Amino acid sequence: MTTETSTAENPTAGQGPVLLDIGGDVGALIVSMPAHTRGLEVEIRPRGATAADAHAAHHHHDHSHDHGDDGDHAHGHAHDHAPSRYPHVGVVERTTAEGTSFSLVYPSVVAGEYELCPLPEGEVAATASITGGEVTQLAWPA
Repeated sequence: MTTETSTAENPTAGQGPVLLDIGGDVGALIVSMPAHTRGLEVEIRPRGATAADAHAAHHHHDHSHDHGDDGDHAHGHAHDHAPSRYPHVGVVERTTAEGTSFSLVYPSVVAGEYELCPLPEGEVAATASITGGEVTQLAWPA
């Protein structure tokens, strides 16, 4: 008997509707991304935190990939990257009434100032100000 282990991605993971968990001091962030960034993982961390801060703590990110259609870390494969204590999600292609778009969705973020840092480099590429009970939208810098 041969056993085969597959690490193939689920090509439709995260493409459906995203449930946003906002209210009180918790908001959400949606970032429009260029098509060439599909699959890129982007960490969100408090403004002023450093990449060293992000990677100093143990890796608590759930790699079970049982995320349904919430878009949070929307891929289904094993991978080895530097540990992070901050959340990160992948750029996902989504079909909307207007056509195809690519985006990052952080469905539940405590109000505050944040930096978005592509992994694995961790350099700041964009900043966002999150307000509780609201959805913040921004476009990824060109």
